[in-house]
Amino acid sequence: MTETPSPHVIDADTLSGGLKPIRQVILSLGSNLGDREANLQGAVDALRDTPDVVVVDVSPVYETEPVGGPDESGPYLNIVLLADTTLSVDTLLDRAHAVEQAFGRERSVPGAPRTLDVDLITYGKKTIESEELTVPHPRAHERAFVLAPWLDIEPDAVLPGVGPVADLLAKVGTDGVKRVDELTIELQ
Repeated sequence: MTETPSPHVIDADTLSGGLKPIRQVILSLGSNLGDREANLQGAVDALRDTPDVVVVDVSPVYETEPVGGPDESGPYLNIVLLADTTLSVDTLLDRAHAVEQAFGRERSVPGAPRTLDVDLITYGKKTIESEELTVPHPRAHERAFVLAPWLDIEPDAVLPGVGPVADLLAKVGTDGVKRVDELTIELQ
């Protein structure tokens, strides 16, 4: 008896010349300039439309006080995305920067208010240290605006090399971080 391949299964080797690992990634998005909700929704849509990125879940929206910016900075809206990707970390980072730029992000002043900020928090269980990128994000464990929304979509989440997200959030607390249930970012 001869086996025939299923017509419903795509052979990844014929498409890419080799299998690429699927990595689960956590992205943190924030906005404190312009139409903050529209900026976040547009960023989610752009990331969802990225080839080789599947947005699995999006957190509730949180409003947070700015951390480390100028005194006149307004509050941020923050969300966290859980996605699966076969993109390399460099390509994913390039895409995140392109999405920021599409929404008018300017990188000239560190800590300045921004229309959009997209940070790569984790890339699978990998640890990466380069001039351009450190993963897991080196300050994620200190940031309630990352930890609280992440915990909402992944209650058993662990920040690789650091510990359970629930324990990290308990350490930093949630002062200045408020869930805004009347705002919703859709996966569509």
